[in-house]
Amino acid sequence: MKNRNHGLSEKEMELVQLLMADCESTGDIQAKLKRLFAGTIEQMLEAEIDEHLGYEKNSVAGNNSGNSRNGYVKKTIISDYGECEISIPRDRNGEFEPKVIEKRQTRTDEIEQKIMAMYAKGMS
Repeated sequence: MKNRNHGLSEKEMELVQLLMADCESTGDIQAKLKRLFAGTIEQMLEAEIDEHLGYEKNSVAGNNSGNSRNGYVKKTIISDYGECEISIPRDRNGEFEPKVIEKRQTRTDEIEQKIMAMYAKGMS
């Protein structure tokens, strides 16, 4: 019997099953992958601002810290999945410089290298 999972791990196969759960066409799959990609980038940006500010969102450690979160700015990026709108967190002092998607960057061509560099620097 041939291995039909195309080299995917068990966890990856579980993700494929979850992805396919409510998809009826390849367009549905593409749209879901696009949303997952944007969500992943947003999670990474949240981790970056946590690191920048030195405390997690809604933590009391941020009270009277001198800098805090100050909402989000919307940004449209172009990826292999097409255009995605993401929310980039801001800080009150305007010092936050995202690394995953830098200011004025609109394409995600080099995102894989940036992700690897961030992991190498100890950001998870």
